[in-house]
This record gives sequence, C-alpha cells and structure tokens, in this order.
Amino acid sequence: MLVTVLVTVGHRCGGWHAGPGRAGDPDAAAAAGGPGASGEESCEAPTGPPPPPLSRSRPTSFRVPSLGIDAPVAALGLDRQRELETPPVDKPRLVGWYEGGPTPGEPGTAIAVGHRDTLTGPAVFAGLAQVKPCKVIEVGRADGRTAVYTVDRMKVYDKAGFPDKEVYGPVRRPELRVLTCGGLYSRRTGYTSNVVVFAHLSATK
Repeated sequence: MLVTVLVTVGHRCGGWHAGPGRAGDPDAAAAAGGPGASGEESCEAPTGPPPPPLSRSRPTSFRVPSLGIDAPVAALGLDRQRELETPPVDKPRLVGWYEGGPTPGEPGTAIAVGHRDTLTGPAVFAGLAQVKPCKVIEVGRADGRTAVYTVDRMKVYDKAGFPDKEVYGPVRRPELRVLTCGGLYSRRTGYTSNVVVFAHLSATK
C-alpha cells in the first residue's frame, strides 16, 4: 500500500537538499509558519461534472504557471530501504514522479517531489510554499494529453509528526500531492518540515 511504502518520505526531507535555507526568503517564512502558511483558503465548489479520469501514460512535463515553473519530469522508484528516491542533486530543475503510483490524470493519489534548493542555489520548488488555492498545475503526458489539477490547499508539516495517511492515503478521484522541503535548515539534521500541496484533477486537454 502506498501509505506504508512512503511512510518515511516526510522524514527524508533533509536528505533532499544540500544547501541551507535563506534568511529573509518569503518561501522560508511561509514554510516556517508565517502569514499564508496554513493554505486554508479554499476554492468554490465546481459547478460542472468532474472530468473523466485518463488512462495510464507517463508524465513528461510539470507546469505551475502562477509560480513560473516549467520543468521536465523523471520517474522515481524506491530504494533498498523502501523509501522514495529523490531527483539527482545535480539536476535541480527536475521534478520526480513516483512511478509506482498513478500517472497524470489516473484515479488515486499521485506523488510529485522536487528539491527546494541545492548547493548551487534555488531549485525547481523553491517557491512551492507560495502557491495559492485555485491555481492550476498542468502535467504533460507521453500520449500528448495534459492533466490539469486545481490546487486545494498547501500545508506545512513538521517531519516528526508527518501525517502519512492524510498525505498518501487512497482516494477515489484523481488527486496530486506535490512535496518539497520547508521550515528551518541545519547542516546536521536538514530541513525541519515538509511543504505539501494538495490538488485534484479539474480538466484534461
């Protein structure tokens, strides 16, 4: 079960990033619990029927227009400890997609992860904590289709109390979780928190 397999993802965040958090960075403030960090603002309920789910096709691109993110996607698996792998540190603009879960637009909880920063500077999800409800995430697929997700909320969780069931639990409709590191950084323990964006499939094209 995905919940069991990914139970330690929230505890590996420090290993994803070699670079320190930047003082005064608005993302660092939000991820640490500053104004707007709760992400509790929500969208109005859609008036039309939900789009039909898509069949399986691997992701190829990941876009968050409101944050200026337009990145390639690589498949990620599990390592020997049954923990989710991370994108290579030398490819900070790459988004990783858990290939053992749903592909874009399929029913269930799909997982995308990316670095917040590395030794070379900000990475693909440096500003993820700034995403607002109702904004869209577009994921291109190998079959030429695009799954469009609408952001429901953004949450920041301490690693020590990461709610695996809430984040990775099974769902019937196509949903997406986007994860990166957040909170404060120390060289000994890494980042203190995880930034998690919750989104649902709202359109296909």
